[in-house]
Order: sequence, then structure tokens, then C-alpha cells
Amino acid sequence: MRLALSGGGTAGHVYPCLAVAAALRQRLAQHDEPLALLYLGVRGRVDEQVLAGEGIDFRAVRASALRVRSPLRFARGLADLALGAVQARGHLRRFHPQAVFATGGYGSAPVALAARSLRRPLLVYLPDVRPGWAVRMMARLATRVAATAEDSLPYLPRGKAAVSGYPARQEFQQAAKEEGRRRLGLDANSKTLLVSGGSLGAHAINQLVAENLPALLDLCQIIHLSGAADFDGLRRHGDALPEAVRRRYHLHAYLSEMPWAMAAADLALMRAGASTLGELPLAGLPAVLVPGAFSDQAANASYLADRGAAVVLPESHLAEAVPLVKRLLQDEARLNAMSQAMRSLARPDAADRIAAMLMEIAA
Repeated sequence: MRLALSGGGTAGHVYPCLAVAAALRQRLAQHDEPLALLYLGVRGRVDEQVLAGEGIDFRAVRASALRVRSPLRFARGLADLALGAVQARGHLRRFHPQAVFATGGYGSAPVALAARSLRRPLLVYLPDVRPGWAVRMMARLATRVAATAEDSLPYLPRGKAAVSGYPARQEFQQAAKEEGRRRLGLDANSKTLLVSGGSLGAHAINQLVAENLPALLDLCQIIHLSGAADFDGLRRHGDALPEAVRRRYHLHAYLSEMPWAMAAADLALMRAGASTLGELPLAGLPAVLVPGAFSDQAANASYLADRGAAVVLPESHLAEAVPLVKRLLQDEARLNAMSQAMRSLARPDAADRIAAMLMEIAA
């Protein structure tokens, strides 16, 4: 089988592609059928970095955001969309896929247009609860649409959409707390907080940590995924701490071992990107979620909070983060209840469900 993949340029878009590809490869192996993959994305984004270690061919297409305030940037975005669709059409014609799988974001919009123009079966996956402009547009072009959550269905075309769950990597089902703490060099018996702004980082969360690092480290050891932009400044903050305290701060610009980081943690403080809907439930990790004001993350955070699995903290209330983290880490009963609620939302067969949908439309 020949499958073209495309994501939106973040880890929350590329890892579902990899998880589905792995599930599809397992299905095809039962019939001794090989799987050929091609990934189309925007040059210089995190998906290109991730794919470099996966042995999947990457081809670049032009794309840029359209949800912008500047008329000039909007016009440039339209031009990039048109050029990217032409580039994607050329890549698809040469690769000749039997199906195309797109996981949303502006980076995959040109690929969806190209797939439609070539009449290739297109499966669009919505990782977030609420679709952005790119998924709304692509859903109209798609053969089928898969969604993480049932709350998404009212926003998607009737008759095309089905709930699959979020296709996370197998490691999220395999990782255990003890192994996670060993892999990451953590103390085996200390309370552990995972702080993450997503693959690109979140400056507001990083600044909160920098300003409150001694107070936070007095409560727990920290795994902090900062992104590249703030990494050096945060490292200086960490290096200025006394040695005994500094050992409790584990800073990473990027961490491929996220399954073990989530398994190792007792609580997360993080953005509410698409991956939180799949990875947190599989890890059973309670969370304080700080939605990005510029994104569709508020609906993701509310989805988890409404089910008792997370607490939503608006970015304007970040000053309340440290006392909130303290209360939660000291309330074992509440943490356990949140963990159970989070686990109840897990869909470990999501990648296999989407793989089956791809085989169906390819046939």
C-alpha cells in the first residue's frame, strides 16, 4: 500500500501520523503487503525533525497561517496555499498514493487540495475537540473524517465523521512510572511535576517557572520541556541554584521520551494542545491546563476538565499556578480521582481504528 501523510507542523500533528502508520504496517504485515510512505510538510517545522529519525521520506510544500490580522500576511497565506497545492500535486502524482492521511493544521491544507484535485481518497483527522479553519475546509474535501472526541461531531460533515480517539504512540501504553523515573534520572520517591508548553514551548509558562523555580522545587522535582527559544535563559536560572536543589530540575528543550516523562510524573502543568487529549489519558496523568489564547486549546482543556480529569487555569491567572500545584500535589485522594477520570477517556485502539479506515477508502 502507498500512503501519503501530512501534518500541521507540530508534534501533536506528526505523532498521530506515525502512530497510524505503525498500526497500518501491522495490519498489512498479516497479508505480507509492504507499506510505502511519503510525508508532505512545511520545511523547518518539528515534523521534519521528527521524521528524520523515522526513515520516512519528507517533501516540502509551501504553506503559512491564514488566521492572521494583517491583510498583507493573509494575502501571502493565500498565495502560499495556492503554490503549496501545486507543489503537493506534483509530489502526489510522482508518488501515486492509494490514500492520503492529513492531521489538520495549515501545513496540510495544500495537500488536501492536491489530493482532491487528483481524486485520491482523503482521510482527515481532527486531533482537537473544535476544528480550526484548515480542518473545516479539508473536511468538506475528505472522503472520511476521524475525530478524537464525540464533542467534535457537531462541527463535522454528517455521514463522513466517526470518533476514533487520538492515535498515540504505543510507548504511552507501555511506559511505567519506575522505568520513566529511571530513564530520566529522577528521584524514585519524590513528587514529580511535568511542565510543558508543547513542542514549540510556551513563553508564559516558561516565565512562570523561571520566576518561581525555588518555590516549585521545594514542592517537587520538575521535568520541564521548554522549547528552544527559552532554553538557555532557563538553564541559567537552574545553574544559579544550590547543587542540592539544582538536581531536582530536569530541563529539556525537546524530549522524544515524552511517554516516559508522563509516566514518571504525578501532575502536569501544560498547554492544552491536541496531544493532551490522547497522551494524558493513556498515561492517566492529572493536569493543570493553560490554554493558549491564540489557539483552539480552550475547548480541549474544557473537555478534560468537564470530566474531572484536569483543572483549567487561564493564562491571565498564571499567578495562581504555584499554590494550585501545591494543593493538588498534597491532595492524594484528588490526584487519584483525577487520574482515574483521565484513564477513563483513553482509547488505546485509536491508531488501529484509523488504519482500518484508511484501508477501507484505499480499497
